[in-house]
Amino acid sequence: MEQPTDRGGSIFRSVDWWTVAIYIALLTFGWVSVCGASYTFGETEILSMDSRSGMQLMWIGTSIVLGFALFMTEERYYDMFAYIIYALMLLLLFATIFNPHEIKGSRSWIVIGPLRLQPAEFAKFATALAVSKLMSTYGYNIHQWKHFAAAIGVVMLPMLFIVAQKETGSALVYLAFFLMFYREGMPGSILFTGVAMVFYFVVGVKYAGVQLWGTPTSLGEFAVMLSAQLFTAGMVRVYTREQQQATLMIAFCTGTTLLALLVSKFIIPFNIYWVQLAVCVFMALWLLWLWLGARVRNYLFIAMFLLGSMVFFNATSYVLNDVMQPHQRTRINVLLGLEEDLRGAGYNVHQSEIAIGSGGLRGKGFLNGTQTKLKFVPEQDTDFIFCTVGEEEGFVGSASVLLLFLALILRLIHLAERQPHAFGRIYGYCVLSIFLFHVFINVGMVLGLTPVIGIPLPFFSYGGSSLWGFTILLFIFLRIDADRNKNRR
Repeated sequence: MEQPTDRGGSIFRSVDWWTVAIYIALLTFGWVSVCGASYTFGETEILSMDSRSGMQLMWIGTSIVLGFALFMTEERYYDMFAYIIYALMLLLLFATIFNPHEIKGSRSWIVIGPLRLQPAEFAKFATALAVSKLMSTYGYNIHQWKHFAAAIGVVMLPMLFIVAQKETGSALVYLAFFLMFYREGMPGSILFTGVAMVFYFVVGVKYAGVQLWGTPTSLGEFAVMLSAQLFTAGMVRVYTREQQQATLMIAFCTGTTLLALLVSKFIIPFNIYWVQLAVCVFMALWLLWLWLGARVRNYLFIAMFLLGSMVFFNATSYVLNDVMQPHQRTRINVLLGLEEDLRGAGYNVHQSEIAIGSGGLRGKGFLNGTQTKLKFVPEQDTDFIFCTVGEEEGFVGSASVLLLFLALILRLIHLAERQPHAFGRIYGYCVLSIFLFHVFINVGMVLGLTPVIGIPLPFFSYGGSSLWGFTILLFIFLRIDADRNKNRR
């Protein structure tokens, strides 16, 4: 039960008005951007419900009402009904898989007359509540594998349902929860492993066709295998404190690789990859031997990292060529600079870059953009809304929007850190991780820095589902924060 420390105090006295002000500012800039992106030359009724800008204004109004209602709901209910909300959302996600309405190749939308809702947007707050409830349970310890696995299961289950709806972009957002796991004590080696896998994939694919120093060795294969060996030696140094063993491993792998490279270049040309693979196997066996002798589990985990690196890299080609859809494969090749395809997969990003670049320092002014008015940029009021900001408001406007998002993220970190209870802190970090992922990926794909996976920019992209989803995420946390001074017993 909770007892307020100040019964006479109003809940509005403890609300974080700075975050509310940032929220209103983002909504305002977002609506202006939707106006600019959806406006057609000669149009006079931007407030009409028949226009995208008019509809977005309605979504903004309902979002504010929804946020107020969530804020007036007792904080204890979010904790109490977290699992029930999560279970109901899972049922809705599962039912949506069999939805007969397919929109742009995805079955993630529920169509009720003129209303279209995307359950995946609402599943984020339900998952955040459920994982926060689980991890704040008495006795929970993220360092115990069964506890950690349970939390991962809570996050991955809706992710699998969303993938089954053919909505891969929305599913990838759930990887943001690993930032929260890291804050709550997840070993940094797990986060490092994820980063290493991305590195293997990018380097391996991008330089697969480049020959190393005139030898029949792929530069991509060479770089990835050598990196895996050096990463392994570094992990031995960090996680076992055995500097001598780490030094020996570095000397062994670099010396053997250099010798093989010289032999291949000047004596007998051969693929150095096989020598590197043998070195990796030897290093893994050595680590397993050290684990059996010293019974230090870190040796086992590092050996698993090295073996996993080899398996992952060798599976990369199969995944890229046999698992991914052709349009997904083309998007990756365009992102890595292996293809241009300015009329196909690279068209959106190319036109978006032109629109942003044409804005210059101060932009062309509200409703004066040419690339967006002439509809050169597909999805310019949803996934690519940021290009409208760049064209009409220029670098100054784009930087201002990014600074607003930065202020929101920093404010959320501040609010999360001041929570006296684990439930509020964990939920707060879930919220900021989701916002951070959306902003980073969306702006990155508009600038051609990240893959085009089709996720909205919070409070900017047109649509009610995303706007409601982000509002629910934020205002539940604001209510939890407003009750932070309550005593629990």
